[in-house]
Amino acid sequence: MHSTTHELWTFTDHETLRGTDISGFKVQAVEGEIGSVDEATYDIGASYIVVNTGPWIFGKKVLLPAGVVEMVDLTNRMLIVNRTKDEIEKAPEFDPERYKEEAYRDNIGTYYGERMPAGTRR
Repeated sequence: MHSTTHELWTFTDHETLRGTDISGFKVQAVEGEIGSVDEATYDIGASYIVVNTGPWIFGKKVLLPAGVVEMVDLTNRMLIVNRTKDEIEKAPEFDPERYKEEAYRDNIGTYYGERMPAGTRR
């Protein structure tokens, strides 16, 4: 049986990203920009990005599983995620003390795993 949890925490374009520092890349949700990459990991099955939402949700960071990244635009230094601003805003609160813990990431994974990518609902 194929693990969807594993897929949720792995970049779909892992080969392109391997060895690329995406810190500072803009992050675009379905309906517009949500911030920029503050931190990223590239471990297959455990990858995520931490997004600094800047003025959108003032001073807030969000953790996104790598699997929600639909496209990477290296030329324009941008990541496109297949989630809406509303879904991202309502995600579990970012915890700077715990975000590297598996239990915390499981909670985030459950939240995003229960929601179909925005593009699949049309």
